[in-house]
Amino acid sequence: MDAELNYSNHANQPVEPPAQRHSIARWLLLVLILIAVGFAGWKLLTPSTATSQAAAGGGFPGMGGGAGGNSTRVSTTPARKGSIEVTLDSLGTVTPERTVSVYSQVSGRVTKVYYREGQMVTAGQPLVDIDSSPFVAQLHQAQGQLERDQALLAQARIDLTHYQDALKRNAIAKQMVDDQEQLVHQYEGTVKSDQGTVEYDKIQVGYCHITAPTAGRLGLRLIDTGSLVTASSTSTLVIITQLNPMTVVFTVPQDSVPVVQGELRKGRTLRVDAYDRLQKDIISTGKLLTLDNQADTTTGTVKFRAEFNNANGALFPNQFVNARMWIKTLNDVILVPTPAIQFNSQQAFVWVLDSNSTVHVRNIQVGDSNAKETQVTGVNVNETIVTSNIDRLQEGAKVAALKPGEMDSMMGGRR
Repeated sequence: MDAELNYSNHANQPVEPPAQRHSIARWLLLVLILIAVGFAGWKLLTPSTATSQAAAGGGFPGMGGGAGGNSTRVSTTPARKGSIEVTLDSLGTVTPERTVSVYSQVSGRVTKVYYREGQMVTAGQPLVDIDSSPFVAQLHQAQGQLERDQALLAQARIDLTHYQDALKRNAIAKQMVDDQEQLVHQYEGTVKSDQGTVEYDKIQVGYCHITAPTAGRLGLRLIDTGSLVTASSTSTLVIITQLNPMTVVFTVPQDSVPVVQGELRKGRTLRVDAYDRLQKDIISTGKLLTLDNQADTTTGTVKFRAEFNNANGALFPNQFVNARMWIKTLNDVILVPTPAIQFNSQQAFVWVLDSNSTVHVRNIQVGDSNAKETQVTGVNVNETIVTSNIDRLQEGAKVAALKPGEMDSMMGGRR
C-alpha cells in the first residue's frame, strides 16, 4: 500500500521541460562571460604599480620620485667658456652657372651630328653640320656682284682723274667734273652694300657649322642626320650644362642679411657646405659668391649663391641640398647646451642646480647658437645646468644628478 502511495506521489510531481533547462544554462553562461569581460577591462584601466610609480616620480622606474620620497633624477652639464661657430642652415638648389640651349640660326637639312648623349664637350667643339650648299651659292653670287661694282668704281675714278686734268686746261666744263665725282660716290656706296652682303652670306655659311658655345655636359640627343631644322623653330638642337664650377642657390632670412654683409665688408670669404638630404655627409665645400639685390616680400628671405668646385660631379643640376653657411666664430663666450634652454611667453630661462641639489629658474639672454650649444648671458662659468627631465622640475625642488653617461645607459637599457 505504501509502495503504491509513493509511486502515486512521484507521478504527480511536475517535470521541468528540456527547453527550459537549456535556457537557464545559456543565461548562466552569458553572466559568466560578462563577469570575465568586466574583470579584464578593470585590469586594463587600473595602472600597475610600476606605472603608478613612474607617473608619480619620473616617467620610468628608477628615474624619478614623488610620493615615495625619491628625488627626480636629472642629467646636468656645467656652463663653459669657449668658442662657437655661428652658422645659417637652409635648403638649397644646385644651379649651373651656365645652361645653354643651342638652336639653329639657318634653315636646312642636318648632314652630320658629331656629339653623343651625355658627352663632355669643350667650347668650340663641333656639334652639328647643316647643308650649306644654298648659302655657299648665295655667297658666290654676292662676291661676283661685289667684284663687278668694284670694277665700275675703279673706272669711274679713272674718268674723274681725266676730267679733272681737262678742267685744269679749260678743255671741259666744270659741270662734267662734278657729275663724275657724284658717280664715283654712287659706286662707292654700291661697293659697300655689296661688301655687307658678302659678309652676311659668309656668316650664314658659318651658321651651318654649329659648335659648342661653352664647355659642359650635353643632354639627350634631340635630332638625327637628315632632320630638317628651321631658323624660326623653338626646338633645341642640344642643351649644354656647365658642371664645374657649380653653384647652389639658397635662401637666408632677411634679418640675418646685415650680419652677413658686415662680414663681407671685412673682406672675409664665407664658407658654405652642401650636405646631403639627411644632413649627415658633406657633398662639397665652397664659398659664398653673391647675394640677390632684393628680398622676397612673400617669404621675407633673400637668395644667396655659393660656388663649388665640382670636379668630381657630386653636385647635379637641380638637385636639392642642405646648405650651411659659416658666418663667424665667437670666442670666450659662455655656452650652455641648446636643449637646456626653455622659453615662456616673456623670457628664456634655464634650470640651475645649486650645491644643495636644489634647482632654480635662471632667466638668461640668448645669443648666437647652433644645434648643440648656445651663447648666453645670465649664468656663470661652471654653474650646473639641468639638461633632462626639465618638464618635471619645480622651483626649489630637490633632484638627484646622474653621473655622466648614466642617462644614456638607462635609456639604452629601456630600448
